[in-house]
Amino acid sequence: MIQRDTIIVGGGPAGSAAAWQLHKLGKQCLILDQQAFPREKLCAGWITPEVLSDLQIDPSDYPHGLMTFENLQTSFWRLPFSLTTTQHSIRRIEFDLWLLERSCAEVAVHNVRQVRQVPDGFEIDGKYHCENLIGAGGTGCPVYRSLFRSEYPRDKTLQAVALELEYPYSWQDANCHLWFACNGLPGYAWYVPKANGYLNIGVGGMAHLLKVKNDTIHRHWDLLTKRLIAQGLIDELPGQPRGYSYYLRGQRKPVWAGNLHLIGDARGLATRDLCEGIGPAVRSGLQAARVVAGSNVTQAMDGDAFSLTRRLPQRILEWQFLRTHLAA
Repeated sequence: MIQRDTIIVGGGPAGSAAAWQLHKLGKQCLILDQQAFPREKLCAGWITPEVLSDLQIDPSDYPHGLMTFENLQTSFWRLPFSLTTTQHSIRRIEFDLWLLERSCAEVAVHNVRQVRQVPDGFEIDGKYHCENLIGAGGTGCPVYRSLFRSEYPRDKTLQAVALELEYPYSWQDANCHLWFACNGLPGYAWYVPKANGYLNIGVGGMAHLLKVKNDTIHRHWDLLTKRLIAQGLIDELPGQPRGYSYYLRGQRKPVWAGNLHLIGDARGLATRDLCEGIGPAVRSGLQAARVVAGSNVTQAMDGDAFSLTRRLPQRILEWQFLRTHLAA
């Protein structure tokens, strides 16, 4: 049995943030991930200045491509406007590897299947044992599945689904574009240029609202690609999109239990206005690490429930995504 004081299941931004914070506090840990890094990760790949601040990253020190947008070119119900909010775009295949290496954590490739609680901690697949366990494995996190699912089942009204594609492209428009609520989509579509000649395009929406309307996310992908071609933002597509799902933050969240923690998408912390997951993932990872290290955490650090700072856009977008949930 391989023994470690703390094991983190998942090496994405949440897990890396937790490991980085533990290292700063003089604690060692082991990260288990089912894939070797670098690995492709579906994500529009924008991060806020708060993410860089929380992780004490100076943009000039980031060794890979990073683009900064001071305004987002948006439309809501076909009404165009410019949204003033600083955002950065990164490629997750680069960003995640860099964060993982920066954490100074021990890393092992292992596809976690079964997690069980034992009197002196936790056992993983009969191979690993730890006193402290942090689940950072995303929506399908095996820590959630094994130890939290029965008590905290997923709320389907909070599930978002997405289709996206990232590929090399000589984009001419360096603006980030977002289209909210177009063609009845309970979500938004995006066009995100990235440094060094990459582009990410995608569409996401709330699964239960699509189902109620007998609609599909694939129909909105087709509408998006036609719009992008018609507007001259792309020429043609080099391949098919890939899909994934995750959960927005509910009003009632699972809390950690002593030396057991869920962070990031494993806990369902994406914001309720822009469906942003990286910021809350990082903050929840930092918080979990502080608790594990014995710090007196007096305030929640898993991030605000909203990405935007202005209340009116927050509430409009929250209603657009979660109208059924709010009505209930």
